[in-house]
Amino acid sequence: METIPRLKKRYNEEIVAKLRDEFSYGNVMEVPRLTKICLSQGLGAAVADKKMVESAIEEMTIIAGQRAVSTKSKKDISNFKLRKGMPIGARVTLRGDRMYEFLDRLIVSSLARIRDFRGIKENGFDGRGNYTLGITEQIIFPEIDIDKVNRISSMDITFVTTATTDKEAKALLREFGLPFKK
Repeated sequence: METIPRLKKRYNEEIVAKLRDEFSYGNVMEVPRLTKICLSQGLGAAVADKKMVESAIEEMTIIAGQRAVSTKSKKDISNFKLRKGMPIGARVTLRGDRMYEFLDRLIVSSLARIRDFRGIKENGFDGRGNYTLGITEQIIFPEIDIDKVNRISSMDITFVTTATTDKEAKALLREFGLPFKK
């Protein structure tokens, strides 16, 4: 028997009802929902060291539980010794049950491991109901073995929702348990 992720179950049973009351939606389909979570990592120093992209892909695969892919440069920039098509980052997109499980792990165990953590900033919304969270160290994830990390790097986590406004998206993410600053 397949188990339903905790946050997915909570969304269907509690969050939908709370958001319907808060924003007085007429239809259940109007209630915003999380469609995908995108993790991305830009590695500017990867121009000199090719193994850096490979290790970043391995780390992101461990964090996400799904194979990450490399991102390639779109154009030549001579000042940075960059050629079109060179691998300069890593990314992975999570949907469905994996997305809910990642969000659960992020909220419960990873964010608590950030040094001097007092909540996440509210200024990461894009105006269309999506939120991007920047993380300065990938070692906050318990899946990463600190001894095997050769370079601490940052990453962006983007939450893509069906919300039309930032207010609706913030209410959705707050109900999921993301700790926004007061």
